[in-house]
Amino acid sequence: MSDIRLVTATIDLEYEEVSENAERFEREFNAINESEENSITQGIKHAKNRGELDESSTLILNVLVELYRKMDKMEYMLTHGSSKRLPLSSNALIESIGLEHFKITSQLLEVGKHYYARIEMATFPRREVAFYFEAIEPTLAKIEKMHVRDQEAWGHYMTACERIMIRQMKGLE
Repeated sequence: MSDIRLVTATIDLEYEEVSENAERFEREFNAINESEENSITQGIKHAKNRGELDESSTLILNVLVELYRKMDKMEYMLTHGSSKRLPLSSNALIESIGLEHFKITSQLLEVGKHYYARIEMATFPRREVAFYFEAIEPTLAKIEKMHVRDQEAWGHYMTACERIMIRQMKGLE
């Protein structure tokens, strides 16, 4: 396991072992991707690709989209009394991440078991990411399945965490 490169990151993780709930997890996995790729987000991307938006307009529109998502989530919770997401049985704190791996703070995972998980990545706009992973140690996991856009965001987030870590190390020298 020495060839796995991890950088410090603090992320809350919700997860549950994949068993008889596999179909429900897969539905939510796909629904989360669809909610990230809604028509508003697609319209902004197309307008930007056609050169109709500059960076400041894109930023303002992204802020408005994020506000819309938050209002939509609040409306759903007020109407239905709960979140749209499946309740997952376990929680943990991710302490470090790599491109395909992550490490949690406590020995909670069963080696060889497969899990479904959700995190909220501290990016702008905030991203809800669903993925599947396998425990390869009681605290170390390998990501098995994640949407392509989420993989890119995960990689960017890891790079940002690595930059912060390097800056902190330089400040200590």
